[in-house]
Amino acid sequence: MKRKPIFFTEFAYIAGILLLALASAFLQKANFGMSMVVAPAYILHLKISEYLPFFTFGMAEYCFQGLLIVILSLIMRKFSVGYLFSFITAVLYGTVLDACVLLVGYLPLGGLGGRIGFFISGMLVCCLGVAFLFHTYIPSEAYELFVMEVTDRSRAPLAMVKTLYDCSSCFLAVVLSFACFGMWHYEGVGWGTIICAIFNGFIIGRMGKVLERLFSFKDALPLRAFFSPTPFITAISLLA
Repeated sequence: MKRKPIFFTEFAYIAGILLLALASAFLQKANFGMSMVVAPAYILHLKISEYLPFFTFGMAEYCFQGLLIVILSLIMRKFSVGYLFSFITAVLYGTVLDACVLLVGYLPLGGLGGRIGFFISGMLVCCLGVAFLFHTYIPSEAYELFVMEVTDRSRAPLAMVKTLYDCSSCFLAVVLSFACFGMWHYEGVGWGTIICAIFNGFIIGRMGKVLERLFSFKDALPLRAFFSPTPFITAISLLA
């Protein structure tokens, strides 16, 4: 049996961050609606930047993800070292995202066909990025962390939990859009957001299986135990 090439999980982390940032920049360029996962943060960016012009999309991302980590800690009744590093990942992602938005902004749009191309590319690149992040021990963004923690506790299929989370995030984005910009005034959400909410979970599951067929994921560094889910702060027994 032919041995599969090794893909180090640390590289999967880097690939995931870069791909997700690029995907969000593509989706913003297409302007058919952001991915339901990043749509709430994007809407907050649009609203807050009206008053604070320096408040970038990337900044909105790690502020929103920080709040999500707090909510996850309360739900799980713990705070682990992985949660802390998940926020560090969010800051790293937000920084790369702002750079990608700047660079993609120089690309020609090319009319409706170009917008559709950017949307499809953004959607597929996003799914691939998430699939990579599900194959690393380094804590990923709060979005993926939330899905993985709930999946681990509930023992439900990953694709199902991901789809439920995406649909919930899509609903939140619609509510935020109405609250920030008025009823029936959509900002950051559109038909593209709905398509992502319905299909991203399925596509991520398929891409994850393809990656596992192509590569053998192994750790290059002996750091997995450091990021184990064992809480280093049982956080004063949150809500105990």
